[in-house]
Amino acid sequence: MTHLRSKRLPGAGRAVAAAAALVASLGLGSVGEAQAAPAAPATAAGTRFTDVPHGFASLAGGTTGGAGGKIVTVTDAASLARYAAAEEPYVIRVKGSIAVEPFGAEIDVASDKTVIGVGDTGEIVHGELHLNPGTHNVIIRNLTIRDSAVEGNWDCKDTDFDGIQMDTAHHVWVDHNRFSNICDGQLDIRKDSEYVTVSYNRFENNNKTFGLGWTSNVRTQITIDHNWFARTKQRNPSVDNAAYAHLYNNYLTAQADPGDPVWTYGNWSRGRTKMVIENSYYDDVQHPYQADATAELVQRGSILRNTTGRHDEWGAAFDPREFYAYRLDPAAAVPALVGRFSGPQRQIGVVLHVPGAYPTVQAAVDAVPDGNDVPVTLAVAPGTYREKVYIPATKPNIIVQGTGQDRSDTVIVYDTPAAYGGSNGSATVRIAASDVTARHLTFSNDFDEAAHELNGEQALAVKTTGDRIVFEDTAFLGNQDTLMTDSPKLTTVSRVYIRDSYIEGDVDFVYGRATTVIDRSVIRALSRGSTSNNGYITAASTWKGNPYGFLITRSRIVSDAPEGSFHLGRPWHPGGEPDAVGQVLIRETELPAAIKSAPWTDMSGFSWKDARFAEWHTYGPGAVVSADRPQMSDADVESYGVDDYLRGADDWAPHTR
Repeated sequence: MTHLRSKRLPGAGRAVAAAAALVASLGLGSVGEAQAAPAAPATAAGTRFTDVPHGFASLAGGTTGGAGGKIVTVTDAASLARYAAAEEPYVIRVKGSIAVEPFGAEIDVASDKTVIGVGDTGEIVHGELHLNPGTHNVIIRNLTIRDSAVEGNWDCKDTDFDGIQMDTAHHVWVDHNRFSNICDGQLDIRKDSEYVTVSYNRFENNNKTFGLGWTSNVRTQITIDHNWFARTKQRNPSVDNAAYAHLYNNYLTAQADPGDPVWTYGNWSRGRTKMVIENSYYDDVQHPYQADATAELVQRGSILRNTTGRHDEWGAAFDPREFYAYRLDPAAAVPALVGRFSGPQRQIGVVLHVPGAYPTVQAAVDAVPDGNDVPVTLAVAPGTYREKVYIPATKPNIIVQGTGQDRSDTVIVYDTPAAYGGSNGSATVRIAASDVTARHLTFSNDFDEAAHELNGEQALAVKTTGDRIVFEDTAFLGNQDTLMTDSPKLTTVSRVYIRDSYIEGDVDFVYGRATTVIDRSVIRALSRGSTSNNGYITAASTWKGNPYGFLITRSRIVSDAPEGSFHLGRPWHPGGEPDAVGQVLIRETELPAAIKSAPWTDMSGFSWKDARFAEWHTYGPGAVVSADRPQMSDADVESYGVDDYLRGADDWAPHTR
């Protein structure tokens, strides 16, 4: 776009509006009180779906699985086996039901892997995930593993068809899975495996359910919390010769008993195990917890309803708080909490941590597979990331989310002007993909135009060309051409929704041909030191066949520029394109005194009067109705609401979330 040669005053400060941090609501949040320590770090879905391991799996270097590696999606057993056994790290998403052949076969899972179900429908049927000796740093989440039982073979003495089996592995997190109808063990943790956490799983319909041991050594450290054992006969779990076994907030109910009550039991501390049980709930359980004479078992705070048989407690065991912090929910809340949150969850997805697992935002983008059809969150830690980020059209369904308390905590910034590559080349962040959301972030192009004389000083913070783009609680910082919302070509309609955000600039700093709604936001028009013309807020290039260009609604435009020195906008016809007929409606928005009484102006020989510019119910010192300020009628404005701009043929409605 044409550059206005006047400069922004050197040293003028940037103002970033404060933002409220996102608060995730669980609905059951008031049930569980953090008696031991603050809850683990949370993702957008809430503390029950945090992607950060807790308990023993978080110690001694922690468990990160395939973090830092590529993401792949598998729909067949051969692909699953290939990626699971690879030497390099992978995040392996299991989509749909995968049947393993031959029946009961093992799929080896090598070190540095995350195997995670897509939504709540990822399944492994008739097969076992197997971790060989020495395997480490593995996360298995959000899967259903089922139906490897042999009809009529209740005891499974002649088979070894487990759901998950590990031997001498370490740093493993088994979380939010469902195990059902397995032969023999649903989860077997064997032969001195260490630093393991088993959380929020459902163990159902089985005989020998969950066992630990198979060695006389006393090395295993394991955390077992918020699991549901339903219609399971024995090993719920059985823990043999573990150094430390911490069981809390588990739910045991409705045990299967095919005529053998002696071997129908709940938790068993065997050998020289030191076991601590806290705030669990036992309902209709025979022998809810028992201990060998050589073992130790401490139980506190649990609820027992209609239980019979052994309730052993002896020895001092250990204090879990000496190893890690954890959230301890009241035992009375366990049935509701575990009933709701255990097993696969639709909300659990793939979260890529920047810079924890990926050193830059672009590195995390690069890890997302082409054709991605499941949301992937890039969780960007507070800090300043001096880099350029490009999300190509082949990588949709990405959420870029700052994890600080304020959007100003997480900044993506670069300093390229348009003289070096035009709008694409200058943009700090360029989004060509569709279905991308950014929240709790600041995007900036800090090119210092006052210190340079270039033939192209426009400097974009963000350029979008994809469809269904959402910015929530974001800030866009720049001078000329700060934010360009565009589309792949003139006649293609792309939609962008911006809410609770902040945009600043001076010349044409909100521009392009995308249908764009700016809602409940602050727009700051920066002074360039002129008493007559400090710039233009909008420069729409809407295709004439598209009735919806820019809508600025329920917002505030602020400025420290002199009174009557700023335009609301001008019509941009890129390359003289006559069919780019800008559309802008500013409604229910406060205008400052800096806005001119005749706020629309011509551009490059095209009259603003031929464009589609209007106001409706603007207010404030800059909202003066005159012959040079078209006002949309009350009847017409009924067709120019947020939903009208965004709906499209697919009924897109991000503003209703």
